[in-house]
Amino acid sequence: MKQTSGISVRLLAHYDSHARTLPWRSAPGANAADPYRVWLSEIMLQQTTVAAVKPYFEKFTVRWPDVMALADADEAELMAAWAGLGYYARARNLLACARIVAKEHGGDFPANEAALRVLPGIGAYTAAAIAAIAFGKRAVVVDANVERVVARLFAIGTPLPQARTEIRTATDRITPDMRAGDFAQAMMDLGATVCTVRNPLCALCPLNADCAAYAAGDPTGFPVKPARKARPERHGYVWWMQNDGHVWLIRRPGKGLLGGMRALPTSAWDKEPDYAPPIAGQWNRVAAPIVHVFTHFALNLQVEWLHIERDCMTGQAGEWWPIDAMNDAGLPTLFAKAAWAVMEEIA
Repeated sequence: MKQTSGISVRLLAHYDSHARTLPWRSAPGANAADPYRVWLSEIMLQQTTVAAVKPYFEKFTVRWPDVMALADADEAELMAAWAGLGYYARARNLLACARIVAKEHGGDFPANEAALRVLPGIGAYTAAAIAAIAFGKRAVVVDANVERVVARLFAIGTPLPQARTEIRTATDRITPDMRAGDFAQAMMDLGATVCTVRNPLCALCPLNADCAAYAAGDPTGFPVKPARKARPERHGYVWWMQNDGHVWLIRRPGKGLLGGMRALPTSAWDKEPDYAPPIAGQWNRVAAPIVHVFTHFALNLQVEWLHIERDCMTGQAGEWWPIDAMNDAGLPTLFAKAAWAVMEEIA
């Protein structure tokens, strides 16, 4: 068995000198952090970069400074504030979790992984991260960065996702009893800044003497990834209806993709969607379609626009939104792309 006792010592010493300064972090050695800020950041960081999350995190914590304030948030306002961050089920789970913590836990997050995992939107990784970083508990924290670092340290040749059990076991072996939160964040930092996907900076790595992949001269060969499957493609239409400086927006159904968000009216998204505009008329087509990639499919969306009389939408579910305030509508990125495409064409 590879000797692992010195790995955490060397990594923590490196972290003490090189830790990233992030708005949700405590300084190295603090051994605890505000659970609300840790939880909020971890939810936002799921499949999203640190650079993208920073402005959202700062905006959220000004508007909703603690979990009790967030629990009282209006869902539509929260979804609008989340717009552009993507993976919108996270926002709905965020509100559901905040309300449970406020109602059932008096505003205090539980400190152990099992109790945390019961809460909406908190899986194994997030529960471990909160327990370790916010409460100083020993927990095995494995995100994509940690996964890559550990797979290289031990030259784990089993392809993902099958390798994850082996990677977690190896991470458990090197996680210290003390400063587990700092260790988790140090591993994340190492993966984000040194042990990167491409062109890792092995010469600067505090663990290069411990790394089996480095010794073998093939750090980028790990983790071993399965062959990538082709992403399915779907098509659809989106419609911009304008009157006197306002555009007609709808609210998407609460469940499903982009649920509860303001949006432009759209067709179903399918291989060959039906063409059924909200109203009849001589629709104008934006020359270039909008292409947007979701996790499980790519969407090719044809954008059309029409000037209409306001009473055409009387009795319909939706609202007239001022075009000069589109940035405040909280549109998901897909519909924001469509809006800007129309505005550029008809300006």
